[in-house]
Amino acid sequence: MIYYSPLFLSETPKKGLVKIHGGTLFDYCFVIDRKMNGKQRTDFIIQQYLEGLLSFIEAHKNDQQLKVRGTSYIINDRTAKKIGFKIVKTDLLQKFILVYNYFNILISNTIAKNKLSFPNLNKTRTFEANISQLIERKEYIDKLNQSLKSTLTKN
Repeated sequence: MIYYSPLFLSETPKKGLVKIHGGTLFDYCFVIDRKMNGKQRTDFIIQQYLEGLLSFIEAHKNDQQLKVRGTSYIINDRTAKKIGFKIVKTDLLQKFILVYNYFNILISNTIAKNKLSFPNLNKTRTFEANISQLIERKEYIDKLNQSLKSTLTKN
């Protein structure tokens, strides 16, 4: 696993595909400021995802054929499409892993929302893109990241 920001990591690429992940429960416990409210925490998490994605793009910009795939119940379809991802079918193994880790996901979601919050795994989506598609959207991703960073700084 390689961290690109405190809440964004990836596996080592295998056969031209790299899987990306949000932070672990451990990361959520130690990275998110406990003084933040639920909205600020959600903004911070998304900002860290974007920050990590930008670092990831920079690290892999020379591998134009690389595919990137991630599964999330946090990022919505519209946002994913705007940053260069398309929705693909979530495979059965990934769904099983999410169910198996439901308790950890519940705790992470509760930390993120700053209140007891049961994640709706029915909203889980798998997103995929070629690195070249993400590079094309890099400026938009950076603007979104800077906007969230600015919002967090004001609060």
